[in-house]
Amino acid sequence: MESQIIEIDIAEWQVSEPNQAWIAALEAGKVLYFPYLPFQLLPQENALLKPSIRDPKVRNISLDLKGHLKGAAADTATQLSLAIMIGRFRDQAQSLIHSLLPDYKPYLRLAPTSYRPTKVETRAQSWRADDRRLHVDAFPSRPNYGERILRVFCNINPNGVPRVWRVGEPFETVAAKFLPRAKPYVPWQASVMKALHITKSLRSEYDHLMLQLHDGMKSDMAYQESAEQVTMPFAAGSVWICFSDQASHAVMSGQYMLEQTLHLPADKQYDPQSSPLAILSRLTGRKLV
Repeated sequence: MESQIIEIDIAEWQVSEPNQAWIAALEAGKVLYFPYLPFQLLPQENALLKPSIRDPKVRNISLDLKGHLKGAAADTATQLSLAIMIGRFRDQAQSLIHSLLPDYKPYLRLAPTSYRPTKVETRAQSWRADDRRLHVDAFPSRPNYGERILRVFCNINPNGVPRVWRVGEPFETVAAKFLPRAKPYVPWQASVMKALHITKSLRSEYDHLMLQLHDGMKSDMAYQESAEQVTMPFAAGSVWICFSDQASHAVMSGQYMLEQTLHLPADKQYDPQSSPLAILSRLTGRKLV
């Protein structure tokens, strides 16, 4: 299998000029890895690196676009420190994306920024929610009609512990394997789910198929073991970027990570034909949204 990890030797959060090879690799579903791009913690922020700072009722701590912090089990001063740290990462992640992918800038939609202090190995989850299984991202309640999910990850582990992923096959290879097993899309069922507020909007056939890929991959343990894949330890003090709706990935271990999600309309890519929406439309032979 062709390498799905592209290592980039830069140490600044702003790229001097766009690199077309990096852009093409990212839009092909590969992971861009920046091993020498640390997020610098302020001395007082080391106290924020403890799992107990997260409210056990939620999965992650997050900072929304209005500056509201959610999910922290901490006093007001500590919550302010968390908000400052997470907000600074958000600014740096945006700077990296805007300089790396300047044509995206007018069309990007920023999602909340998350801080994940929990050790991955200790999370107890259902098989659908278990991100230790290879998958592509898709969301049951939030149809997105092909909008891309671009993510910036940063390992801030203070003890040098890597965040270990498995990175699998290219998206089109995955889709070709699991589309024949997919349950057919039923429009009236999508309408019922919207009416019952199971989904926030009408689930399109694209969203249905993406969920079928997500669930099909995670439920097939033989595939989890036999699929072409590499184990990738993302070092402490490093950053990596991918379209998580396209890169087949599993998160195996690690603790203390910052993450920024950005959404992009599929037709605003440099190459719209490389998007999951375009690939699934070609494979099915029909319009999916």
